[in-house]
Amino acid sequence: MGPFLLGFDYLNIMMFKRCVFFLIACASFTSCRHNPSASLSKVILKDSLTNITAGFDQHCQTIHVIVALCDNKYQGIVPVPAKIGNGQDPDRNLYWGNNYGVRAYFKKSNDWKLISHRKIDSVILERLVFKHSTRNFYLIADAYNGKYIRKGTKDFLYSCSGQLKDTVHADNKILGINGNSPLLAYIGHDGLMDFRLSELITNKDGKKRKCIILACISKKYFEVPIREGNATPLIWTSQLMCPEAYTLHDAIVGYLNNESPDQIIGRAAKAYGKYQKCSDAEARSILTTGW
Repeated sequence: MGPFLLGFDYLNIMMFKRCVFFLIACASFTSCRHNPSASLSKVILKDSLTNITAGFDQHCQTIHVIVALCDNKYQGIVPVPAKIGNGQDPDRNLYWGNNYGVRAYFKKSNDWKLISHRKIDSVILERLVFKHSTRNFYLIADAYNGKYIRKGTKDFLYSCSGQLKDTVHADNKILGINGNSPLLAYIGHDGLMDFRLSELITNKDGKKRKCIILACISKKYFEVPIREGNATPLIWTSQLMCPEAYTLHDAIVGYLNNESPDQIIGRAAKAYGKYQKCSDAEARSILTTGW
């Protein structure tokens, strides 16, 4: 299964025109749409914010990735093929177990070794912990049930602002996740096209975390809560895009090398262009950094 392009706000005529452009430029993709009537989760999940600020290994650097599994039923997207659009089936999901999903792609990477694989609950269907092959870095990736994309979005924003902090036990260590990670990433459909958050996102500890948001037009939709949370957008998007794992993977290479934001964007754009079969210039017009 080749890469898919997700992102289609049908209320926005200019976005529609851009979508048409990419339909011509890239041969195979699917689309998201802004659809308030979509069957989004009706379950109200009461926030119980964990705030563990100590007790984890400060010498082990972590990257925490939140993946909202692609879901035809519960997200406002133009449906993808059923077997990769079931948000309750991580093994075959477009953003997780499929060829270019986070689990599949990072497991094939020579840079990372999978050391832990477990189910958490009905919301976080799987949690993976990877150890970098040459550096003391761990990547923790959570597969959020597509039905609970709102919960995944809130957890990401709470983490970016330091309101949610937690730990995970792996590799005989206690690793900091959520707001205890200096770099956080969100992968998936831009749920903020479909719903608004009433929760207050505000920084609680004065720390400035970096974040990557690979979702359609994420700069427009995530700007306010990211700014209020005092996070630094390392990579987000100004146009429609395909939020698959190769872009994240190569961006992290630059991050681990302490490269500048422009160099990191360059790596990410090159990977995106390779898999989406578009030029570096086109990829750079999609991915952006900072404000």
